[in-house]
Amino acid sequence: MAGTTNDEWTATVLVVDDNAENRALAEAVLQAEGYRVLLASGGEEGVAAFERERPDCVLLDVRMPGVDGFAACARMRALEGGAEVPVVFLTAQRDLDTFDAAQNSGADDFLTKPVRPAELALRVQAAVRLRRLGSELREHYALIRRQRDDLLRLQLQKEQLMAFVVHDLKNPVNSVDLQAQLLQRIPDLPARALRPIARIREEARLQLSLILNLLDISKSEEGRLEPAVQAVDLQALAAEVVTALELRAADCGVGLRAEIAVETVHADAELLRRVLENLTENAIRHAPEDSVVRLSAAYDGEAVVLRVVDAGAGIPEADRARVFERFVQLGGEAAPIRAGRGLGLTFCKLAVEAHGGTIVVEDVSPGAAFRIVLPGARGV
Repeated sequence: MAGTTNDEWTATVLVVDDNAENRALAEAVLQAEGYRVLLASGGEEGVAAFERERPDCVLLDVRMPGVDGFAACARMRALEGGAEVPVVFLTAQRDLDTFDAAQNSGADDFLTKPVRPAELALRVQAAVRLRRLGSELREHYALIRRQRDDLLRLQLQKEQLMAFVVHDLKNPVNSVDLQAQLLQRIPDLPARALRPIARIREEARLQLSLILNLLDISKSEEGRLEPAVQAVDLQALAAEVVTALELRAADCGVGLRAEIAVETVHADAELLRRVLENLTENAIRHAPEDSVVRLSAAYDGEAVVLRVVDAGAGIPEADRARVFERFVQLGGEAAPIRAGRGLGLTFCKLAVEAHGGTIVVEDVSPGAAFRIVLPGARGV
């Protein structure tokens, strides 16, 4: 793709952004594609450049001091010939209100920062080519664009709904756990009440884990799941996992055993703890009575290898990649249902990959082993 066609026509792209680094990145990407690039550091300057140069496409930042992107776009559209020039909005805010405001001000496209260079080049290419299409092709493109915008709007609505759900559910679940903790502290509490209270806390923990999984999967889709890597006492973290799940394991008649030959690992402690909890809870659910679920960790050069192993039915080789998909149920008449009850394994895969690691399923006959490799995670 290039901005220069066979007849040597060179498209001009106007970049309007108050951030010098963003302007420099857009300029470098677009010049490499053969475009003539004009730069403006604000909305007022951008409108003046638009009126003077009549560009073939405009990249327009939304949030700028003075004349913002919405106002600048409206003023450009009001100029002679301005309605025909494609405008691509750039914004760091991925929300429904910003999207609707961009559409209402006359935007042709909508990109969320940080923008990937390849995506930026392709979107500009599409916008420039659109301007040269005939009227019939323009109508077809306009229909496709409306359908795309409708899909994007639905996606933004879904993300907004998920954010509300996560926020609104976390507080009551935390409140349930807090009230259960207060009950546990009552002096002379009858012994028969201790186990039901512990069960309440266990169920609250599981509900909170599901909520946090939803949140982190949403973050991953937006490229915002970034581990806060630090030195983590892996033996202490594994002990926390065992303590959190020992009641559930006991109810299922399953033993838990941690075999941690690693003292320190470089990782995000909270994400890694939840990964191990999800995998261990999954293993308990599928382990036969009177068996043992094993959580282990060992060094492999500079990498740390973690395994969660159960003695259950195992997972057929053809299905091992699918267990990490959302809401997948495996099995049927020939085999018991295995894994995929919700989003736990999906979260595990995303969290491990955010660390630069890998997670796979191994057959240990009988049973299954989830094997995690975290490269460069060995502590000193």
